[in-house]
Amino acid sequence: MRPREFDSDEVLRIAFDQFWRKGVRGASLSDIARASGVQRGSLYNAFGSKEALFLQAYERYAGDYLLALQKALATGSLRKRLTSFFDLTITNFRSGSPPRGCPTTRALMELGAAEGEGLEEDARKAFANLISRITTLVQDLLQAGAGRGEFSGDPAAAALHIITVTRGLAVLERAFDDEPQLRKIATHTIDLVLGKRGRQA
Repeated sequence: MRPREFDSDEVLRIAFDQFWRKGVRGASLSDIARASGVQRGSLYNAFGSKEALFLQAYERYAGDYLLALQKALATGSLRKRLTSFFDLTITNFRSGSPPRGCPTTRALMELGAAEGEGLEEDARKAFANLISRITTLVQDLLQAGAGRGEFSGDPAAAALHIITVTRGLAVLERAFDDEPQLRKIATHTIDLVLGKRGRQA
């Protein structure tokens, strides 16, 4: 077999940007080939199908996003870390011009009614895995905060509540395009979880 004549990681980055902006159905291999400067046939030979390319591109995005989250949650009080969590979340799906939305929520809604080609179940597992790993990060954060006396609730239940709010924020962002509203909801959620005391902590 001839060696690949392109940077796979760069192609995955470009492909994911196309999928994020246009949707999995809306983005074509021709779009991705044109944007990356790679022949459509080469993409097909390397990845097998548009659906397989999407899954690999999503896994790359998920890994990068988790690393960014871990960095954002690494220092500061529990309130500051939760604020950083929401800041990163909102900034992520407000990125682009126009804003591209949350890639996971958008793809879940788009693929929910997709038929055939075996993508739906594989994609759902990939999406669920990322959401589960984010939930675990937040739960660990709350558990550590409880050990420092910054949180007195149930870390598992509170983490699920926070993650559920982020999914709602993704929908509201699509509906209203109102970033201040999203940040107000984020602040209110942190107050509900931690209480209003210590806002400056």
